[in-house]
Amino acid sequence: MKALTFNVTVPNYLALQVLGRLDRKSYYNGPFSTVRLAQVPEPRLPSRDWVKIKTRLCGFCGSDLNLLMVKDSPMASPFTSFPCIFGHELSGDVVEVGSGVDTCTKGDLVTVNPALSCLPRGISPVCPVCASGRQGNCERFAEGGFSPGMFTGICRDIGGGFAEYLVVHKSQIYHVPHGVSAEAAVLTEPLAVGIQAVLDNRPDDADRVLVIGGGVIGAMIVKAIRGLGIGCTITVAEPSAFNADYVKRSGAEHVVSGNIIDAAEKIAGAKAYKPMLGERIVQGGFHKVFDTVGHSPTLQAALIATAGRGTVSLVGIGNKVTFDPTPLWLKLLTVKGCYGYGYNDMPGGRKHAFEIALELMANRKVSVDDMLTHTFAIEQYRDLIGVNLCKGANKAIKTAVRFAD
Repeated sequence: MKALTFNVTVPNYLALQVLGRLDRKSYYNGPFSTVRLAQVPEPRLPSRDWVKIKTRLCGFCGSDLNLLMVKDSPMASPFTSFPCIFGHELSGDVVEVGSGVDTCTKGDLVTVNPALSCLPRGISPVCPVCASGRQGNCERFAEGGFSPGMFTGICRDIGGGFAEYLVVHKSQIYHVPHGVSAEAAVLTEPLAVGIQAVLDNRPDDADRVLVIGGGVIGAMIVKAIRGLGIGCTITVAEPSAFNADYVKRSGAEHVVSGNIIDAAEKIAGAKAYKPMLGERIVQGGFHKVFDTVGHSPTLQAALIATAGRGTVSLVGIGNKVTFDPTPLWLKLLTVKGCYGYGYNDMPGGRKHAFEIALELMANRKVSVDDMLTHTFAIEQYRDLIGVNLCKGANKAIKTAVRFAD
């Protein structure tokens, strides 16, 4: 079967540190490319508790782009293994069911929670984090029955969604409800990211909320807030006019393209003070802030613009960051790491973020269909990557590989 594979070696990495600065295409085209289209064997079920899926669509994530351009932090490398078939946002049809599976049948349209936590790894008893319901933050991503990998798509032994077929553990399967298309279902994973970020730092109706970054995850946070019925005021900081227009239509009251501290003054009623040197610091500001970029300048701006005793969720996965911690201690701020998804106490009972995402789509409380702006055949993977390197110019929000029926 055809599959999009990723691999990087030390010589590749060193060569790309030079060639990548000259031409970004070197990362995905040429002798040192980290990603290639390959013919690989169709996967077999690892055990009776696994399911085989024929992929319909697989979304291309910002983390996929960082991976192939070797921008991820080396600190995460113990929890990955290469070469691998990447891709973790997908929808597809069940084509084979292990004898130990009674939660789905052949022909079901499903989406997949990609976390390769204790249950898929055959680890018992499960780790304390998995036992708490946060399998996306499992402590044993490098242990168990197969090679290290935090999720489907970065594990050598378990293929990802950029392939005609893949296998997943029964615990990873979520049925796509009636009325939700395969095109919408492929966006379940990023919507679940947004939902979990919001539930981990849930605003009150009277709060002033700032979302830094109006890309896919920023838009999903806005959609999640509105879909969950939270009446807070939302401001999004986003320089792209294309993305700004989309997040405004998704439910944000204010979109700013300039200085975040100016926005804290004008929109959130903060008061700015000028120090002897450097950037202003404000008192007052936004109660809840979601930084979907995760770089030093955005994290610093987030800390400055947050009101006393407020919370900053670091959603974007950057590399090393540096910042002046003065706002952190001066205003008694909380900075929360935000990654993955899990179970949450909801009015209707305990539900996983994937369940919540699918229910919100099925009940028309959240619409994501219009986010899938570009699809490509797997043979066109270089075009897909090129579009993602210039999303604004291409008016792209979410892109995906579409497999033939």
